[in-house]
Amino acid sequence: MGIPLLTDIVIILGLSIVVLFVCSHLRIPTIVGFFLTGMLAGPHGLGLIKAVHEVEILAEIGVVLLLFTIGMEFSLKSLLRIKKSILMGGSLQMWLTFLAAFVIAMKLGQSFSESIFLGFLISLSSTAIVLKVIQERAEVDSPHGSTTLGILIYQDVIIVPMMLFTPLLVGATANFGESPLILLTKGVGIIAFVIVSSKWIVPQVLYQIARTRNRELFLLSVVIICFGFAWLFSSAGLSLALGAFLAGLIISESEYAHQALGNILPLHDISMSFFFISIGMLLDVGFLFQHPGLIVLIALGVLALKTILAGFATTLLGFPIRTAVLVGLALSQVGEFSFILSKTGIEYGLLAGDIYQMFLAVSVLTMALTPMIIAFAPRTADFVLQLPMPGRLRTGFSPVQEVKLAGKKDHLVIIGFGFNGRNLARAATVRGIPYCIIEMNPETVREEKAKGEPIYYGDATHEAVLGRAAIKDAKVVVVAISDPAATRRIVELVRKLNPGVYVIVRTRFLPEVKTLHGLGADEVIPEEFETSVEIFARVLQKYLVPRDEIEKYIDEIRSEDYDMLGSR
Repeated sequence: MGIPLLTDIVIILGLSIVVLFVCSHLRIPTIVGFFLTGMLAGPHGLGLIKAVHEVEILAEIGVVLLLFTIGMEFSLKSLLRIKKSILMGGSLQMWLTFLAAFVIAMKLGQSFSESIFLGFLISLSSTAIVLKVIQERAEVDSPHGSTTLGILIYQDVIIVPMMLFTPLLVGATANFGESPLILLTKGVGIIAFVIVSSKWIVPQVLYQIARTRNRELFLLSVVIICFGFAWLFSSAGLSLALGAFLAGLIISESEYAHQALGNILPLHDISMSFFFISIGMLLDVGFLFQHPGLIVLIALGVLALKTILAGFATTLLGFPIRTAVLVGLALSQVGEFSFILSKTGIEYGLLAGDIYQMFLAVSVLTMALTPMIIAFAPRTADFVLQLPMPGRLRTGFSPVQEVKLAGKKDHLVIIGFGFNGRNLARAATVRGIPYCIIEMNPETVREEKAKGEPIYYGDATHEAVLGRAAIKDAKVVVVAISDPAATRRIVELVRKLNPGVYVIVRTRFLPEVKTLHGLGADEVIPEEFETSVEIFARVLQKYLVPRDEIEKYIDEIRSEDYDMLGSR
């Protein structure tokens, strides 16, 4: 006798393997592949799934595990230490987008409550897709990468109060309509319970379990903490998701957080795949074919609106227009948390019918376009820079100060004050080499300026910014930023302004080596391959290979632009 749910799980997982395999070759995000799997297997597609309700229950488990892992990644201490720029950027982007979407929805005839809820949905972006693409492009540490990450962190946290507020939009105040004293008591009790659990109860329990060195017992303990707290808080009238989030926060305060996260991630990944597949099952393929033009038009409108508002928020933080364009395009899609929030909206009647189908179609389309949008973002930023605009908008609103160098002659210019830039500045200080630093993060500039560093704010892709660093009299320029497109522009511009300067560039991509040499770089150092060369040299030393032979071989590798290492 067959088990319908087991049959459906086999169908879903088998079909998803085929779809994801095709998507990986087409470079389509994994999340979109899950949506396509749901569309094909669901009742609006081929109708392969019979136990739709049971699959949705698995999806709910995925949501609980997702909020649980988010809670573990954001400890109470780290939440209190969120930098001002991240908090401001996230607040500005999220609430500006919310207000714009709210006004548009009201103008289109939606009710007040529905317009607020649609504003919530549109204001969120995709952490999973954006971070994956930025990490693949090695741009997490760049100004636009770190700003994008900060805004996404804010969105991940704000989803919890959004889920709590949603029932109030339809007057479902069973949990909030109590007397102020009872509500205050419940709130204080929850906070106290979380603090006591995170400081004493959970760490002690996990310590005793960890002492057994039984992996299965540890995993079961983490799972029971997740679902136990979710059940406990739901019994108190709060949401399952909030309970799971608080459970994650409690564990995050213990020294076992990383081990717990590593154990729970496989369960989280499988459960979340069912969540996205269940969303795809709800998407009506017939609706897509009936309104293709309208869906594309609204999707383009959402992309444009979110790009402009996220870019505007970035400029208010003091960043130049180029960074604003890159951040805006990276955050232009609708995110996976919007789908989680939409479930709450459906439950309370805030999202239904054609509006829900339109939301699903537009969201999936914007997410599918995200990798392509981020890939073309540097070219778009270059195009925007060609447009007439105020100089301060072009270079950023943070005040630019002149740098006092000890004799503006034969000095060192360091572009980018990350890990490599800081170490280089320390070495230059020890050897008495005059130097100055160009950095695009306003907070970094403010902090280092207070310490006496010769640093100033500016986008080194602009001639005026390089001019303030006396680039024409510099002896050496080191470009140490995590933005390949900007690196190419800077090298070309530096060589144009000072044909005799010695240009050293750091990159993370081997294909960039020849390109940067062609643009005028004297030395290009690919991080990963230089690490391989150093390891290789030390191995040969242990085998007593003469040092001159090692040096000769290393010079040969470098002279061939590391082709020997990248040929396999």
